[in-house]
Amino acid sequence: MAYNLREVTIRTNNSERGMQQIGALWQDITSGKLPLLFDSTHQFLPGVSPVSRYSNYASDENGDYDLTVMAVQSDFFANMEGKVQQGLYKKYDVKDADGSVEACTQKAWAAVWAQQKAGEIHRTFTEDYESSVPAQYTKDGCAHCYLYIAAAK
Repeated sequence: MAYNLREVTIRTNNSERGMQQIGALWQDITSGKLPLLFDSTHQFLPGVSPVSRYSNYASDENGDYDLTVMAVQSDFFANMEGKVQQGLYKKYDVKDADGSVEACTQKAWAAVWAQQKAGEIHRTFTEDYESSVPAQYTKDGCAHCYLYIAAAK
């Protein structure tokens, strides 16, 4: 019998230990140990993209939060674009020409935190979403990180 998960959640934070937990979770997902992108027989699930949801914040980016990695279809992104147009979310599209997903993701979050510190955005700390795409899956050969940050109007 083949099965697959729709999402998996851990409680973590942005500490060094938290970053290790996140790395271990992603290793389990990309290896197929957790059948989110692959079914339990290790067959890739076509049309599925992994998206991280950050929610249940204890306070802000300095406290604990839930990290859920979800398997989504393409309509998820169209839905998020609609929320950006409504002003409910601010979108960040950051790329790394060297193809490093980690560097790309770090740049994207650094931009969020810099704008937050400067008072340019006001986060609601309800649900934020991240989709990081390795260079081998993009048309331009760059790694991309798309962040959707819940923002107060």
